Amino acid sequence: MTLLFWILKTLAVTLGETAGDLLGITLKVGYVATALVFLVFFLVVVAAQVKAKRFRPALFWTVVLGTSMVGTEISDFSNRGFGHGSAQNGIGYAWGAVILTALLAIVFLVWWRTGQTYDVENIASRKGEILYWIAILISNTLGTSSGDWLANDTGLGFRNAFFVISGMMLLIVAAHYLTDINTTVLFWLAFILTRPLGAAGGDSLTKPADEGGLGWGTLGGSAALFALLIGFTVYQIVQVRRHPLAPLPYPISRLTGQPQQPNGAVVEAGEHQSPATPSEESGLQRPSDAEGGRERHS
Repeated sequence: MTLLFWILKTLAVTLGETAGDLLGITLKVGYVATALVFLVFFLVVVAAQVKAKRFRPALFWTVVLGTSMVGTEISDFSNRGFGHGSAQNGIGYAWGAVILTALLAIVFLVWWRTGQTYDVENIASRKGEILYWIAILISNTLGTSSGDWLANDTGLGFRNAFFVISGMMLLIVAAHYLTDINTTVLFWLAFILTRPLGAAGGDSLTKPADEGGLGWGTLGGSAALFALLIGFTVYQIVQVRRHPLAPLPYPISRLTGQPQQPNGAVVEAGEHQSPATPSEESGLQRPSDAEGGRERHS
């Protein structure tokens, strides 16, 4: 997980916020119809991502964008109610955040019971990747609700909420370098916080000045964010081609220690692989063939 990863993640979720508002509110399509459109888009791209045999930056960040767009609409519909306005006809931001936090905890519990690794850089099985994307979808939806709660219910406003969340992100960075807190825990905390950071940042760009924004509008803000996302994605594509990522370790159940079915064409044998593992039976390549392998999501 590099700085580039976090820049792209923040851009993708911020664009998801502004694009959702563009279609759902500005164009008055409504939360339900917009959510259905984005859900179809997300299902198509995530299916392609799960089937992919290696890390493809454009596809990966398209899926992250899809989770953010769907999450924005699900959050807005449940928190605000049916329609395209901002009236509080739903369950409210606070309850939305509480419910989504509970759902995310359930996903992590199921994830733990499956024996899949929590280390997102070493997910190498299809089941692990599906759980990963479910967690991302819920975390981005949670980020929308928590960001709206912070900006609206506390009275901070979009700009101040952005600064508060930025401060929390800096504390996580400090904890990463200065403490022994589990890095997986820190990753997911930061991952969740990038969504309200993006929501607050996106609203700061698009909302009118009398509401604490810069007045770019959802169209202008979305266009600028889309251009930045494309630019940084192209940069990552070039970097991956110049410096191919290492192959993933052979997937092993965290609970049983037994090999699992890999989701890529190339895996690393590793010290846990037995002589009769599926890699030898199916002709999977060895670590020396790193350039053709399924690469890390970073």
